[in-house]
Amino acid sequence: MIQEPSGMQFPMLCPRDLISVSLFISLLLVSNLSPCSAQDYIIGDPGAAGGAGGGAVGGDDGDDTKVKPAAGPPEHNNCNGIFLTYNFISREKELPRLKNATAQAWAFKSEATILNSGLTELKGWKMFIGFHHHEILVSVDGAVLLDGSDFPADVGKGVTLAGYPMTDLKTSIETAGDINQIQVTAAITGSQFGIKPPGVPMPKTIRLVNDGYKCPAPRLRGKRTMHVCCKKDPKFKEKKAPKAKKIKFLARQNGDLSLTYDVMQSFGNNYLAQVTIDNNNPLGRLDHWNLTWEWMKGEFIQSMRGAYTHTRDIAQCIYGPAGQYYQDFDFTGVMSCDTNPVMADLPAQRKDDPKIGKLPYCCRNGSLLPTMMDESKARSIFQLQVFKLPPDMNRTALTPPQKWKISGILNPEYVCGAPIRVVPTEFPDPSGLQSTSTAIASWQVVCNITKPKVKQSKCCVSFSAYYNDSVIPCNTCACGCEDTDTSTCNPNARSMLLPPEALLVPFDNRTKKARAWAKIKHYPNPKTLPCPDNCGVSLNWHINSDYADGWTARLTLFNWEDYPFEDWFTAVQLGKAGRGYENVYSFNGTRLPNVKNTIFLQGLPGLTYLMGEVNGTNPTSDPRIPGKQQSVISFKKKGLRDLDIQRGDGFPIKVFFNGEECALPRAIPLPSSACHCPYSVMRLVFILAVTLALITDRFH
Repeated sequence: MIQEPSGMQFPMLCPRDLISVSLFISLLLVSNLSPCSAQDYIIGDPGAAGGAGGGAVGGDDGDDTKVKPAAGPPEHNNCNGIFLTYNFISREKELPRLKNATAQAWAFKSEATILNSGLTELKGWKMFIGFHHHEILVSVDGAVLLDGSDFPADVGKGVTLAGYPMTDLKTSIETAGDINQIQVTAAITGSQFGIKPPGVPMPKTIRLVNDGYKCPAPRLRGKRTMHVCCKKDPKFKEKKAPKAKKIKFLARQNGDLSLTYDVMQSFGNNYLAQVTIDNNNPLGRLDHWNLTWEWMKGEFIQSMRGAYTHTRDIAQCIYGPAGQYYQDFDFTGVMSCDTNPVMADLPAQRKDDPKIGKLPYCCRNGSLLPTMMDESKARSIFQLQVFKLPPDMNRTALTPPQKWKISGILNPEYVCGAPIRVVPTEFPDPSGLQSTSTAIASWQVVCNITKPKVKQSKCCVSFSAYYNDSVIPCNTCACGCEDTDTSTCNPNARSMLLPPEALLVPFDNRTKKARAWAKIKHYPNPKTLPCPDNCGVSLNWHINSDYADGWTARLTLFNWEDYPFEDWFTAVQLGKAGRGYENVYSFNGTRLPNVKNTIFLQGLPGLTYLMGEVNGTNPTSDPRIPGKQQSVISFKKKGLRDLDIQRGDGFPIKVFFNGEECALPRAIPLPSSACHCPYSVMRLVFILAVTLALITDRFH
């Protein structure tokens, strides 16, 4: 260490030097220049140093836990809208320590901030963060995941955060600049892979997801802060409510499934809520639905009408926060103390039960049908008495549950958003008078159907035709192979062509038929056969005939489950050939007006049950027999040009069963050249010979 001598003396300056120094200091004071400046640049700019995911960070040796959170960018002063910021704070290497940089996990911390610097209040804010480094979120403080996923959550393809508990951001004007009411910060903790120091794992993008806003490409400030200013879209036209109904709540949203949480009565420490589930999708459906959510403040369900919970463990109340506060409370009859209760509809036998039934639209064993099948069965309702815990002990302190999820049996997957406060629901007066009553408070949760991922469908389709004697079965592992021993079958092999009769027997009994058929037809016959499709329901689409004015197809449904499907339906979407739909003969069918070229089919009265699989005539030797129904469908060709049924126009683009989109084969049956030719070769030779003889005879 170099130590400075005591009594240090400064050199004497001459008058000319003093003047020069004075001029230099004056220039610095009056100028707008600074010794160093940071540069903003748009992500992806080839001229920007470092880029969005790399670049050296001064002094970064691998662990940066001592790095302080970056200060908010001053650019928010120039933003007249919603200002979003993402700050990467720190990270440290996790166990196990690996030499492979792409496999090494890092624990990281970051912050996402939303500031309302505009003129209008932001209702129900939603922010998308474009993670792309295989991030796994462990916790988010100040927000929830929009799709209701539980932690840890895989967000490697991005995630949308929704506000909780602060869902709305007021303006600076109406709060006198109160930062606590116009800004919210979400503290994010998680793990990420693939970027080692000195690289910084920043997201690809951030943006506001709320309707009516446009966000440009975000900018980086330094290498740890990303920001963007989202402004009102001038082209967005918001539906204006009538003047008499202008209130501060959001308008109700549209979705495949709408769930409403209405508070009907409110007391000091408890309230009565009603949950309404509406099916709005013409092809959506739920059977034996199960609904779950998460209580955020220790609430518990005292009683229910129209539904019940799967577990009633009162020990969670007695030994939990509820037991500490309600020390003299009798928890014997409590319905549920779970933080994440799972609720189900009551069976039809309990509909008129005076204690737990007697509600409209309840007690149908969890069936939600499309409105076009039966409008009265497209809605479910149940009520619950909810007890609260401190500090929410006054009657106006009402908090809805979060992380809503709903599912059924062999139905489409629904992804639900966060609850949003909406205009209180109106109900007709129970006395029959011409008046309405309103709920104390209402929240809406919107759920939408997601397209099933590859090998995750619940039903599948096979193709066949009169001009080809092989059936193209469902794809291998079309509905997953989780319970299949893949050491005895190939989960990635293409399915083998089958003779038509093989569709009537379970997969385990098709082995001999598949091998024999491959041998007869000289098809590939691998040693390890493909794995089964594992689908509970399969459908066969067969081209039955093709003639000048029209064509016909035969649809067959197979139920391989042990239970029947009540009020089943299927929908078939074709290309341009669908416009020629004429009639269906053993089902009840109609063309959907709002879904392009789609035919909706359901059972006729008395045939609405698709029975389950049963034993054969001789269970010791005969295979099990699936439940089966079939019908012929006729089509016209009038007005449809260039329609080639045998080359693919006669096969469906999409097939749905009870709302679930089924997996389709990767190929279609094609006719042989002999079938496609109008004359046989021998006939053609005979005609040529006769023609040649006539010509020769004429010239002689």
